[in-house]
Amino acid sequence: MNVKTKGVAVGANPFSLWAVLAMVVLGALLFVALLWMIGTGIGMGTANDGKAHAEGKGLNGYAAMADYLERRGFAVEATRNPAALKRPGLLVLTPPAIIKGKEIDKIVSARRSIGPTLVIAPKWQPMPPIREQRDKAKKGWVRLGGESTLDWPGFLDELTLSDDTLPKAQAGWRTDGIAGTLPTGTVQAGKGEGLVPLAVSRDGKLVLAGFMDDGGRYDGLDAMAQDGQHYIEGEDYDEGRYPVVMVFEPDLLDNYGMARIESAQLAEALVRATGVRPGGAVVFDMTLPGYGHAQNLLTLAFTPPFLAATLCLLLAAVAVGWRAFLRFGPLLVPERAIAFGKRALVSNAAGLVRRTRRFHLLGPPYADRARERLVAALALPRGVDAEHTDAAIDRALAARGADGEPFSVIAARLHAAGRSHDLLKAARDLHALERTLTR
Repeated sequence: MNVKTKGVAVGANPFSLWAVLAMVVLGALLFVALLWMIGTGIGMGTANDGKAHAEGKGLNGYAAMADYLERRGFAVEATRNPAALKRPGLLVLTPPAIIKGKEIDKIVSARRSIGPTLVIAPKWQPMPPIREQRDKAKKGWVRLGGESTLDWPGFLDELTLSDDTLPKAQAGWRTDGIAGTLPTGTVQAGKGEGLVPLAVSRDGKLVLAGFMDDGGRYDGLDAMAQDGQHYIEGEDYDEGRYPVVMVFEPDLLDNYGMARIESAQLAEALVRATGVRPGGAVVFDMTLPGYGHAQNLLTLAFTPPFLAATLCLLLAAVAVGWRAFLRFGPLLVPERAIAFGKRALVSNAAGLVRRTRRFHLLGPPYADRARERLVAALALPRGVDAEHTDAAIDRALAARGADGEPFSVIAARLHAAGRSHDLLKAARDLHALERTLTR
């Protein structure tokens, strides 16, 4: 009996079928999303820490450049996975001043047959806002201190950097069809053998950005070059080689410089000149600035070609869960070992006899009990032996003119029965005889 309290039966399931399904599905989706976020590194916090990288929103960061290129239709991604540095498309490196040149060269050399690389040199030493500015400053904002000392032995050793100070009126740059101004008069420039200028100072004496003439054919960069036509018809070029573009003056592309529309136009022009068009991949590296994480099993599980196996496992789990949720028929309730009531007692006794196969023990008691009932029904003398009682019952049956076997014969069959079939046949015949005599 269920006792109801406020319309809910005590002992009833408090959740409906659909509520349970919703909880299971939601929990499974959240668990898969957690695994995916752990594997890909998404959702692990912002890297807006005042450093010079794609997620930095200070003056020295490149968040504005990444956002602008994405709005212009490029597939922009800031990656913390070292394996992603070998994907096709443009790779933008923003290494800090303290990084080893061999680490940069290792990344650039591995990409020479994969895709172009844009390396932006560091310039400023970021500092936190002064006390008077901290209340108004947003997360990631910095003050620009002195220039950092750059020394990258092992990476483009044929190039050298120089720091120049120009009058404010001359602190500008120009390139093919675009010209702009620099936010400060402190200019960082490069020079060296094989360097082809792309962006120069207004007087043309300082190379602010360029690419390396390394035997490859780069039509887009050649058209943008500031030293005349670089590509010469008929010369032998390596068609499978991709360019390395160096930006020596970071204020051309960092948030400080991207406040000017000319710098935004220069950023897109450089990307297009490397051969990447809208829709193409532009990957900003976050490993050199210190945000790289090594691949693990979860990372591989959500990376092709292992992603296909992961999806198959998820679909199999969904199928198993759905089949378990929609089980066939009601729950099976196990029977009691010893049931309640007289009928159960008889059933238990019958089961015991059937298990022990002692059928020959059932016939005589059944015949004796039937004889006692007939003696009472026919008002025969009690205390007489079984043989005389059986004869009296046979005479009573004959007096009624009934056909069939007499009681003594059926009782003898019951005593002699050793199989369940013979026992059941004799018991049915005795029951029919008893009904004939007691009507």
